Amino acid sequence: MRLGDVIEDTRNKKVGKVMGFVGLYVQLRPVGGGVEWDARPEDLRPVAAGEALSAGIARLNARSRGERL
Repeated sequence: MRLGDVIEDTRNKKVGKVMGFVGLYVQLRPVGGGVEWDARPEDLRPVAAGEALSAGIARLNARSRGERL
């Protein structure tokens, strides 16, 4: 896993981009922007390019509807 990889956090069903590594955790930020969160490496799996694109579009659509993310 490297910076910039798109990963799914299977624990909370969120897709994010790898932003950094702190101690035992990987820092992820939602595709399309948002607040970072920490995840355990054992809860992560790589996602296909299509999944990453879908996650980004879903986030942008929710934001356009005024949903808090």
